[in-house]
Amino acid sequence: MVHWFTLYDNCYAKLIGVTTLEVYMSNILDVTFDDMNGNPQTLRKLGGSSTNTWLVVNVASACGLTKQYTDLQQVSAKEGLLVVGFPCNQFGGQEPGTHEEICQFTSETFGVDFPLMGKIDVKGENQSPIYEELTKVTGSDGYLGAVRWNFEKFLIDKEGNKTRFSSQSSVINII
Repeated sequence: MVHWFTLYDNCYAKLIGVTTLEVYMSNILDVTFDDMNGNPQTLRKLGGSSTNTWLVVNVASACGLTKQYTDLQQVSAKEGLLVVGFPCNQFGGQEPGTHEEICQFTSETFGVDFPLMGKIDVKGENQSPIYEELTKVTGSDGYLGAVRWNFEKFLIDKEGNKTRFSSQSSVINII
């Protein structure tokens, strides 16, 4: 017996040019984005076999919340956790620097050694595919939709399950 959702899934898969199996197997950990050097990357590749949790954060160097880098660096030392920063200049122009300037600032000011990716858009017409997926999750505060500000946080487990936290949420309290 063929169910309507199987027919729909097969049509959808054909429309986007993948197999039905690929539709079901897609995982946030395998979404491609660029690292600081412009090389394609995924969360899974960044984390390797020792990571079982990823914390994805859109970051900015000239924001009132920039001090959160201190706590992000602190939790990045936790075994099995990988903090991944995505610089974004969409909120008040608070991340205007080049990749080199961003890395230098975060390293010298906060001792950041967790990976920072290439600057991206986290909302709008040019939204990065990883943020298209992340923003489909309702936050711990009940919000669903576009990223609202710098330092919004997404916790992802090794199965690709996502939990969303607002910019004001303390990373120390969610890890």
